[in-house]
Amino acid sequence: MIDLYTAATPNGWKASIMLEEVGLPYAVTPIHLDQQQQKEGWFRALNPNGRIPVLVDHDEDDFAVFESGAILIYLAEKTGQLLPSNPRDRSTVLQWLMFQMSGVGPMQGQANVFFRYAPEKIPFAIERYQRETHRLYEVLDSVLSQREYIAGDYSIADIATWPWVRLHGWAGVGTDDLPNLTRWLERVGERPAVAKGFLVPARADTPVSEEDLAKAGARLLG
Repeated sequence: MIDLYTAATPNGWKASIMLEEVGLPYAVTPIHLDQQQQKEGWFRALNPNGRIPVLVDHDEDDFAVFESGAILIYLAEKTGQLLPSNPRDRSTVLQWLMFQMSGVGPMQGQANVFFRYAPEKIPFAIERYQRETHRLYEVLDSVLSQREYIAGDYSIADIATWPWVRLHGWAGVGTDDLPNLTRWLERVGERPAVAKGFLVPARADTPVSEEDLAKAGARLLG
């Protein structure tokens, strides 16, 4: 059995979408970021960095995994799904996973902060991070003009990237000029596991507004 400690953020959604895709049973413990639960001692025992998501695998002596990208790799290797075994294709997927972890996430996260939350609007910072986020989107759009998914077949690279691009509007970044990225966004979003994982940690029978999801997803604590 797996316990998932998470919140409704792009990084949190990566883990729940992945768990739905691979079909492993799991239980969810919602972490209330506004109450700083992720900073409490019990949570830091699982993740010293005090960020969500965290996965605890009770089938592996209560092994804890933190960092969303590491969680995706761990679950892929545990189940033999969504990460190729041959070195070349595996490397391709991991390259694009790192592209999201080191580029799309940090740049779009900063765009969120300066565009939505900064007490002082700093045009230079807003434009800098929005422009860089859009540039990274352009890279994805170019790749997606040649194939259906980011690394060829559907993989953890798509799972890592989709929750961030899904909230592009919250960062003030448009995608109207990126038709291939837009098609990919819709295609991935139509997957049942993605749709279900996107509702975690909210209960599937509890209405959640787009505005609430966007606000939660914009948080950097995740």
